[in-house]
Amino acid sequence: MTRPSPATEDLVVEVDGLPLSGLLAEPSSAPRAVVLALPGNAMLGRYFDGPVDADSSLLALGVGRGFTVWALDRPGYGASAGAPDERVDLFGQVDLVHRALDCFGEDHAVGAGVFVVAHSYGLKLALAMAADPRGARIIGIDGVGTGYRFVYDHVRGPDAAARGNDRGAPWGPAHFYPEGTFDRGRLPLAPPPPTQGAAEAREWPAVLETIAPRITAPVRFTFGDHERMWPIDEESLRELRSLFTASRRVETCVQADAGHNVSLSHAARAYHEGALAHAEDCVAEAQLS
Repeated sequence: MTRPSPATEDLVVEVDGLPLSGLLAEPSSAPRAVVLALPGNAMLGRYFDGPVDADSSLLALGVGRGFTVWALDRPGYGASAGAPDERVDLFGQVDLVHRALDCFGEDHAVGAGVFVVAHSYGLKLALAMAADPRGARIIGIDGVGTGYRFVYDHVRGPDAAARGNDRGAPWGPAHFYPEGTFDRGRLPLAPPPPTQGAAEAREWPAVLETIAPRITAPVRFTFGDHERMWPIDEESLRELRSLFTASRRVETCVQADAGHNVSLSHAARAYHEGALAHAEDCVAEAQLS
């Protein structure tokens, strides 16, 4: 079993009786900001800690640039698995994670604020958090694998035809991932809560239309060039950007030689370094404002 990198430690924050677990990495001096890492469905926070390729760990790379990095097991995962549905639907998570950040700030320096790196469902959560009245603490968002209109059938589920080198829509070609990625027990997998499923996925376009105009923080979306859950043609990306009418900056990028799970692929280190460079830009902007 792959272990967390030496720079990380387990952290549990309790919010109204519900424990939220995750991994924490802190620099030796005051942090520039906190990078909050939010994984997608069926994944734990270790998703961002290079579970197959340690050199790609967002936590290690972030500490090296002077950030505190907190990779959270989203509500309904890890220590909070089995929590009631009403506490871990999308907006229940928004409340819990904002309150967890309040608790976190009581014991940890936060620097210029919170920068969110997120994947798939975690990016939905990040956007909903930024649209919340408490979202002023979020200085920027950098995420992979969430857009506006799905092309993936959440009712039918994974591709029945996926075989051989094709790992299906949630992954793409297997050769994009380090050797051993799909070995039993290697991935930081966990059962998703029932409420975070197909029904929420169907509602997402309407939810995004409501929350996007309330987001002022800079947002960068990245999609693997073999993404099959969201359309990545220029018209679709333009439509996505157009929703964010109040954001100081919104960008869409396509990562070469990657599928949906960029942070587990050979492209992970390059993506994480780019996300941290974006975080540095957002810290500079926050300090000027």
